Amino acid sequence: MATGTPFHERTAPLNLALAWKPWSGYFAATHYQELNQVEYAAIRNGVALIDVSPLAKYRLAGRDALALVDRVITRDAHRCQVGQAIYTPWCDEEGKVLQEGTLFRLQEDVFQWNATEPMLLWLERAASGLEVAIDDTSRDTAVLAVQGPRSRDLLAEMAGGAVRKLGFFRLAETRIAGVPVLVSRTGYTGDLGYEVWVSTEGALRVWDAIAKAGVGATPCGLLAMDIARIEAGFVLLGVDYTSAERALIPAHRSSPFEIGLGWAVPRNKPGWYIGRDALERERYAGSGWSLTGLELDWEPLEQLFANAGLMPELPQIPWRDPRPVYCRGRQVGRATSGCWSTRLKKLIALATLEAGETFGGLEMEVTVDYARERAPARAVALPFFRPERMRA
Repeated sequence: MATGTPFHERTAPLNLALAWKPWSGYFAATHYQELNQVEYAAIRNGVALIDVSPLAKYRLAGRDALALVDRVITRDAHRCQVGQAIYTPWCDEEGKVLQEGTLFRLQEDVFQWNATEPMLLWLERAASGLEVAIDDTSRDTAVLAVQGPRSRDLLAEMAGGAVRKLGFFRLAETRIAGVPVLVSRTGYTGDLGYEVWVSTEGALRVWDAIAKAGVGATPCGLLAMDIARIEAGFVLLGVDYTSAERALIPAHRSSPFEIGLGWAVPRNKPGWYIGRDALERERYAGSGWSLTGLELDWEPLEQLFANAGLMPELPQIPWRDPRPVYCRGRQVGRATSGCWSTRLKKLIALATLEAGETFGGLEMEVTVDYARERAPARAVALPFFRPERMRA
């Protein structure tokens, strides 16, 4: 049965919508207010507080900790410096993605691994023959994402210069309200932002201090964060791709190249890692699918509803049900998640389409009055939105 996160004592009274969803054994807030646009506005214009404590977290320590990390991830772990974070996928032997997430190098032989879903057994199997201790710290560590263009000012007020000077994907150990915390310049919104990693015992003190800061912050649920990550072109496990461990048939599995993460598979990584041979073959032979963005114009969609005597409604929440995409009557892929972007004033979606094709005249399936219709769409490069402040 799901339980509350270490922040639940504070987030529960704030959740006026009583909107929760299970995530890795915890209750996670989907939205706090009836309209999640207020929360989305905090991400893009102010400061949003997002409880992402359900993330799986593992501490790897020992002489072979680096060897284990490098054996598993597609990126070159030797290039990750102490005090740095990297984002990376990891694959099975056939080069199909199991998950993607962040890796922190805390010391020369100490790493913290962060994943969307638990993966302890898989890590332990991958560590066979290596001298490394793997500790599951998921329930010992709370995580608060502090995201938005004013997040730096807020955390600098709490934690001082260590945060204000923190570079993109870098780490800093500091204190907030006297509680030791690890602050990472990371996030899932495609904006300026940080994640605060704190012991479960100190979680409420940290929440109280940040929530009462002079800059002001808005509690934000997963739906608003979902809109932001779609705008940023970030894929979501179980939505935009299926873990190779959970795929029911081979066609449901994806390589990093097929979900927009080919940049995280370097050509010159020395040595062997899980999935390397298959990925090198795919690099030269080509992939079957590719990730792209889709944009839908409002007028044709409005006409489809008008033909049924209805007024179209802007989707207030992002959708995650796959929708077929066609080109000249033939299905060429699927849109996996989409939303109305308040920032861009556009209907946008992430889509997996046949690779190596230049498509014109795309259409995405939509439902109008219980009937399946097709709305014109066009393929666009990702991301839809990526402000300079994200890396500044």
